[in-house]
Amino acid sequence: MIASPPMDRRTYGDPCGVARALDAIGERWALLVVRELVLGPKRFTDLRAGIRHASSNVLAQRLRELEHAGVVRRRKLPPPASTPVYELTEWGQELEPVLAGLGRWGARSPHRAPDAGMSIDATILALRTMFSPAAAKGLRATLALHIGDDRFRARIAGGRMELERGEAPAADATLRTDQRTLGALALTGLPLDGALADGRVQITGDAAVVERFLTLFPLPEPVAAAA
Repeated sequence: MIASPPMDRRTYGDPCGVARALDAIGERWALLVVRELVLGPKRFTDLRAGIRHASSNVLAQRLRELEHAGVVRRRKLPPPASTPVYELTEWGQELEPVLAGLGRWGARSPHRAPDAGMSIDATILALRTMFSPAAAKGLRATLALHIGDDRFRARIAGGRMELERGEAPAADATLRTDQRTLGALALTGLPLDGALADGRVQITGDAAVVERFLTLFPLPEPVAAAA
């Protein structure tokens, strides 16, 4: 039996599935918490770093609500870490394609977002969302992405891509850069040559693989702004 929402939670009181979904994840910051947990568990401090504009109190409240809704769970890592982390439940993981759909829809907004920078998880999810199978036709490669202290591996084959946290010891190429530069290279067309020349990017291995990889994430055309 599914528990009723806490008495201090607002609810639409509507049996429609959309309304029930919004009862669980419709509060401000809730979906960004989900976004930050799609790639794996995080400590509270890591969540704060990824959602910079939410206060600690508000973030803690959203986590409690998402736990109650069955979207997030809290557990403690085994020794020697013994640190509490938050992670998505199996039901919460089902929200990734919802986030991808919202991301594609939001990318077409006629209103340009302020250039305040995204979290590294948001950037990686944007790449997963915008990946074009047609652009990857004929490409078979493994890349290591070293984004500051974060490590990701990308495997492309058969018009599909797996991009996830982890090392890629047998990678065809390694791209070292920062989060902002990665987003600019892959999503907004920053020239790779210039980023290499000024030291924002370092490549080891097959540079042609990196160059091709950065073309796999075309953004959709924005809708026309209302008059």
